[in-house]
Amino acid sequence: MTALVRVPTGDVAAVTAALRDALDGGPAVWPVAETTVGTAPDSRGAADALPADVLRADALPADVPDGVALVVETSGSTEAPKRVALSAAALRASAEATAERMGGHGRWLLALPAHYIAGAQVLVRSILAGTEPAVLDGGHFEPGAFVEATARLMRTRDARPRLTSLVPVQLARLVEAAAGDPDHEVAGALRAYAGILIGGQALPEPVRVAAAVLGARVVRTYGASETAGGCVYDGRPLPGVRVRVAGDGVVELGGPTLADGYLGDPARTTRAFTTDSDGSRWYRTGDLGELSPEGVLRIRGRADDVIISGGVKVALGEIERAVRTLPGLADAVVVAVPDREWGERAAVVATGASVSLDALAAATDAAGLPPAGRPVRLVVADPLPMLASGKPDRRAIAALARDHA
Repeated sequence: MTALVRVPTGDVAAVTAALRDALDGGPAVWPVAETTVGTAPDSRGAADALPADVLRADALPADVPDGVALVVETSGSTEAPKRVALSAAALRASAEATAERMGGHGRWLLALPAHYIAGAQVLVRSILAGTEPAVLDGGHFEPGAFVEATARLMRTRDARPRLTSLVPVQLARLVEAAAGDPDHEVAGALRAYAGILIGGQALPEPVRVAAAVLGARVVRTYGASETAGGCVYDGRPLPGVRVRVAGDGVVELGGPTLADGYLGDPARTTRAFTTDSDGSRWYRTGDLGELSPEGVLRIRGRADDVIISGGVKVALGEIERAVRTLPGLADAVVVAVPDREWGERAAVVATGASVSLDALAAATDAAGLPPAGRPVRLVVADPLPMLASGKPDRRAIAALARDHA
């Protein structure tokens, strides 16, 4: 067994040192946010809270199985959080594959908390590159702080690519700030990066287009804590990563970046990780997807977000993708609401939206969805309930939609 140490993410230097030791076979590290128990997650996407059982010292095991280097807790966007155990080999494989895809080991900006896999991987990539990451100042993400941190990152002059990882809400805020920035500092900061990795949730198409117009080189990533972070970039797997779609339509990921499993939860581990007869392991993502003839992966939505409306199966993710093309609905979340006649229908929850149901129907019709996919309810929620990771709190949002007459 290997010792497990708890390190507060507010001390980036301490987390980095602990990760360096863990990669070299030292104690495994669990980066944990030091916050007040019960603090509400910040609606702007900052990580400000964890459940009370995570913060209790007696909830942490003293050790973990040999080989485990990092424990991260999932955000719990659709179910109870899980504690993912990742080996040093998986972390290294992920970092090296990212370097190969992005043109070499780069200099990174840390703009995400290290108790989530995307933030932890920025530190791992920096360790393996032998560089020090720039760290975003402040407890909340602000465009001004992003500009300042980017400037610090650029002061070291070398040929390494400048890279960062953001979640969609952060990119959206930068795009919005750039539109009202007469000095063009935000747009300049965005253009400074050879790649801005975007993950954690689907990137709204209007935000992607607006970022591209500003000159930002956005890379949409897909993966999970269970795959050591994003392992499919712009629909194509990283070197060594395998992708397949199972018979039930669920995307499965394989390769050297897979986690060992869930800490202290063998039942969940067995359900999520499978092994073929040839010994190859796969992680069942829970997402529905399809592979093009060229091997490009497209995600349709969550398998548990498929509703049966009037006898027709409809993926809420596809409805969400369609309605987000409408003005003012870039942050829209689509959830199911009960319906006496149809069984279930789709409801749209967004901040400050003012569109008609006819417009929503036109958007879903244009996307090729059946009439059962037309939303029947539009709920305005400002702010939109968010998890600490910056993802929409879909359970809270669904409750809002159900309660809205």
